This record gives sequence, structure tokens and C-alpha cells, in this order.
Amino acid sequence: MERLKKFTIAGILFVLATGTLAHFLYGWTGNNAIAGLFVPVNESIWEHMKLLFFPMVLYSLLILPIFQEEYPCIASSLSFGILVGTILIPVLFYVYNYILGKDIFILDIGIFIVNTVIAFYLAYKFTLSCKLKPYSSLLFALAMIFFLCFILFTYQPPNLKIFAAPEKVAGSIESIHIIKGVTSVLK
Repeated sequence: MERLKKFTIAGILFVLATGTLAHFLYGWTGNNAIAGLFVPVNESIWEHMKLLFFPMVLYSLLILPIFQEEYPCIASSLSFGILVGTILIPVLFYVYNYILGKDIFILDIGIFIVNTVIAFYLAYKFTLSCKLKPYSSLLFALAMIFFLCFILFTYQPPNLKIFAAPEKVAGSIESIHIIKGVTSVLK
């Protein structure tokens, strides 16, 4: 268990470092189309979800062979962590934008850090408890759908606010309607 905890902390640091570097990679590569499939190509919330998703997928692929035998639930747990961490990025962004009425760069960074910690914490806890094992196929399928959507929507995004740059969304009537819709569904 101690070894898994160390790899979990290493995973957090890995995702924070590679996610931060990934933010700049598209520009550094001269807007390389292949790099753009895995790193943000613009400042939209959707593209910034890649900062957690792809580094955590990569780290998961690296540690699965190490821990799969000892912890048979690690694959489902990592899939769950990836999904929750990724989905929380737009949720927290739109919630704080609704409350404050504007986008604040330091809060965006905080969301990335907090979501990375949450994603790995959940993966660690569920790896130990094995409660997600019955849902392995579903969680993997959902992660694959996200993967495919990131690839597909990088250069052909739908006409939705999550794919627009934050300047066009923050504090707007549309973002207020999004938050009201989410909160009404949760009630």
C-alpha cells in the first residue's frame, strides 16, 4: 500500500508537470496538427480538459503493468479518476464564473491542481476498496469516448460554449443559463 501511495503522489506531480508543459506544446511545435490532438489548440474550456486527461491516461498506462496483479481494481479506479478529474474542470470553471461573473487566471490554475489531486485521490481510494470493479467496462468505455471526442473535436468542434474561448463565455447570459440548467438537474 505504501508503494501505491508513492506512485499516486508521483502521478499527481507527473500530471501537474506534463499538463503545465502541454499547455504550451502546441505553440512550441509550430501548431503541429498531431500535437494538437493531445494538447490544447486554443483557450477553450474543452481544450483545457486535455491538460489533465492525456497526462493522467499516459501515467495510468505506465503504472498499470506495475500494479495490475497486486491491485486488480486499479484500471477501473484510474478510469474513474480520469473521468471525474476531467469533468470537474468545466463544472468548477462555470460555477466560479457564475458566482464571480468573470474568469480569473489563478482560479483556473487552482482548478487544474485541485482536480488532479481529486482524480488521483479517488483512483487511490477505489483501487484499495475495489468498489468500482463491476463497472470496469463502463468506465473504460466512457474514457474511450472522451478520448475519441478530444480527437474528433480538436479541429471540428461543435458550436457549443464549452468549445469557445472563455472571453466569449465568462459572465455571459449563456454561462448563467448553463449553471442554472446544471443546478436544476442536480435538484
